[in-house]
Amino acid sequence: MSAPARPWNAFHIDRVGNARIGFPARRTMLLYAYVALGGALGSILRFGLNRWLTTLFGSALPWGTILINIAGSCLIGALAATFQGAGSSTPNEVRQFLLAGLCGGFTTFSSFSLQTLDLLQAGEPGRAALNVGLSVALGLTAVALGFMLPGAVATVSRSVGA
Repeated sequence: MSAPARPWNAFHIDRVGNARIGFPARRTMLLYAYVALGGALGSILRFGLNRWLTTLFGSALPWGTILINIAGSCLIGALAATFQGAGSSTPNEVRQFLLAGLCGGFTTFSSFSLQTLDLLQAGEPGRAALNVGLSVALGLTAVALGFMLPGAVATVSRSVGA
């Protein structure tokens, strides 16, 4: 009698009670680790560069954020083009470390910009415009609502406690 088939990505306990994770699940976990490492590196780069640019240009406008978003958009575009090139054999782990991790941690604006370019290149200018409009309008609305949320919670807390 043969053992029941298990999907390779399943978590299971072997005969002696050791927890095991199948090969694809290990690869998926490793991929998450690469993205997390890239994200941490991108965030550290963004933080340090933003501080330096603010001391260089002042804070009348958020030049650090503006320049980082532009640089991140340029970087993710260059990397995406490189990875899509004919014969690109860049491993998925490297692509995800750089695109989702490093660029995502450096700036999420770069992902938004790449997705908008993808829509334009796919001949979808209306969807690209909708992506821009919704992202900017809803992003600003979400920031405004988030900004107001602590005050609203404090007001409700005072009312309930009174």
